[in-house]
Amino acid sequence: MISSTVWIAGIGAVSAAGDNIRSTLDAFASGRRNPIDALPFQSTVACPTFQVSADLPTLPDRFNSSRTLRLAMHAASEALANAGLEGVGPPMRVGVCLGTTVACQLNSVEFYDSYRRGAEPNLDPVRNYLQTNLAAAVAKLLDARGPRMTVVNACSSGTDAIGTAATWIRAGLCDIAIAGGADELHRVPLAGFWSLGVMSAQPCAPFDRDRSGLNLGEGAGIVVLESDAHARARGRKNGFAVAGFGMACDGHHLTAPHPEGRGLHSAIRTALDQAGIAPPQIAFINAHGTATLDNDKAEGKVLGHIFGGDVKFLSTKGYTGHTLGAAGGLEAVFTLLGLHEGWVPPSAGFENPADDIPVSPLHSAAAVSGQFALSTSLAFGGNNAALIIGRHD
Repeated sequence: MISSTVWIAGIGAVSAAGDNIRSTLDAFASGRRNPIDALPFQSTVACPTFQVSADLPTLPDRFNSSRTLRLAMHAASEALANAGLEGVGPPMRVGVCLGTTVACQLNSVEFYDSYRRGAEPNLDPVRNYLQTNLAAAVAKLLDARGPRMTVVNACSSGTDAIGTAATWIRAGLCDIAIAGGADELHRVPLAGFWSLGVMSAQPCAPFDRDRSGLNLGEGAGIVVLESDAHARARGRKNGFAVAGFGMACDGHHLTAPHPEGRGLHSAIRTALDQAGIAPPQIAFINAHGTATLDNDKAEGKVLGHIFGGDVKFLSTKGYTGHTLGAAGGLEAVFTLLGLHEGWVPPSAGFENPADDIPVSPLHSAAAVSGQFALSTSLAFGGNNAALIIGRHD
């Protein structure tokens, strides 16, 4: 069992599924999906994406150029309000650990384009790049005085950030930690995934027989973690905690998972061991489920092997698209919501069982009961992460 409780004091989310927690639940309940064919930037790639429509906060000039940062602050504000924390400055010891992919680089694309054409570009994009390290910028904006780290570990970044922040709490490095992930849509990752041949020209269909690839999305998912001692001191009774976390890298391939999912298998087992529970105690699984051929096949094998043929699982990427570094943060929030609400939505896009996957996701909304749920993340480079969220009534 874990040596100390790491409470989840608050949650916040923004994605194509909803501007906040309430609208996200409404989208899940109605089965509403919002893929958009028109891109918010110039590109020759033609495919649907999942875009955020929320009015994002306006930040001070030196921060405002980063859409990723504005997405993170939108979700963080909701999470802090949900946690009953109006401010997180001194004397509170507050850490910030956030996952992203290439967000901090995107502000400088125009600079490099101009430089390569032999012009003398304005240096403002470079200054913005240096000032918009995601975790450092959020900490500055919130006046959070504690450890800070930006995790750039491909598509497991958000999950890894939450797991890392939980270790800070347990080690006594901070009393509160703002953790999760954020990423924006941009033509650079769009072109990169298109060149890999893993994007779908249709709305994605995770774990489906006819799946043809992923759709990119954007958003942010943030959790506020809190030590038991700090929660008690402010009279806060929290119902959910980080029960277990595991990460493993199988190093099989630069972009493809190990065919048997060895790294994911190890990460899940580590998370189960840390939580001190057995597979049957998991009420449901929010799977990574990108709708790519290799990912869904490998992940399905692992879930079937560890949890059996009747495993209850889904992918929420049919509602949000693949939000890259934000995915683990959003899906941690969605996993907690499933436990809290007592139901999970169908795996949007799934229609037909796949012959190469031994288990199938939920085809309709389902009631869930139990104390624990699992969220999984698979990433480039063979990186894998597993997060178990537990209910403590």
